[in-house]
Amino acid sequence: MTNAAITGWGKALPPSVLSNEDLESFMDTSDEWITSRTGIKERRISHVETSDMATIAAHRALAAAGLEPHDVDLIIVATCSPDTLIPSAAAYVQAKLGAKNAGAVDLNAACSGFIYSLVFGANMIRGGTHKRVLVIGAEKLHYYMDFTDRTTSVLFGDGAGAVVLEPTDGDEGLLSSELGMDGDASESLCIPGYGTRGDRVADAPSEVGVRMDGPEVFRRAVTMMGGASVRVVEKAGIAFEAVDILIPHQANQRIIDATARKLKLPSERVFMNIGDYGNTSAATIPIALTEALEQGRIRPGANIVFAAFGGGLSWAAAVLRWGQRTEPLGTSDVDFPPADRTTLELLQPNFDFFGLEPQ
Repeated sequence: MTNAAITGWGKALPPSVLSNEDLESFMDTSDEWITSRTGIKERRISHVETSDMATIAAHRALAAAGLEPHDVDLIIVATCSPDTLIPSAAAYVQAKLGAKNAGAVDLNAACSGFIYSLVFGANMIRGGTHKRVLVIGAEKLHYYMDFTDRTTSVLFGDGAGAVVLEPTDGDEGLLSSELGMDGDASESLCIPGYGTRGDRVADAPSEVGVRMDGPEVFRRAVTMMGGASVRVVEKAGIAFEAVDILIPHQANQRIIDATARKLKLPSERVFMNIGDYGNTSAATIPIALTEALEQGRIRPGANIVFAAFGGGLSWAAAVLRWGQRTEPLGTSDVDFPPADRTTLELLQPNFDFFGLEPQ
């Protein structure tokens, strides 16, 4: 039976860094407070749009697969922070790539979006309707940040990651998956001020930032992400001992540690880069996958578990067996344009909107 395997991978991380020390300069917080509760030390702030980051990551993933944009027949962009609602971020990516033969669509499952998109893309290949699917996770989350709220604004950053899916008749590819949603608790993590439900005048500015019930989200994340991880390993028909690496959504170090305990995995078999980038929502897993490959953490034939939890409240997990190639076939010289403002200057619109006056 034809399966879908990852043959290309890439990431795009903006050059501007927002450190915990930077946050201390204009918020009632500290490096110790943030690090001890989340594991985050810094995050990236983008000076370009979500679709630009997605396009850079896509170019790099295509180069790693030895493909050109015209080889792709479907683009799925997982994002909750598109450039515009219409057209989709995927439409912009298709145009910027020059992928004339590809259909393109956005998917919003918040932090679980990459796994959702990976499963959808793999099933399109399994069904025989598509041959090469480009799956991208891309977010410009700083746009939503209310820096008067230290409980949420310290968590998130910007970035993008991408993979290429192609058919395989070997034993590699997507082995199992689970996609879930706990919609009854959707208000626990939301951006309430966008969409037709809101009053575009009365809701501003109080309802346009990220709002989160931290303890409730943490409790559900540990339960749902950990449980789904266990179930997909069982569905894949492999032993827990056969899991070579867990690549989880990078939301909180404590949640990652709890998920690893569910799978009985030691720290050396868990990939974590949350300290460097914070929570980039749908982009965390493809960024982490790319870095795991760069660091030699994924060997040929490795069994990989992906797990995520996010707004909705969505959750997702999957088991994927890696192929034989762990080195890119090529590289791309497509990169970010130079940033024309400092990191704090990039955040000035947020400060103005929420009435914050940094000293």
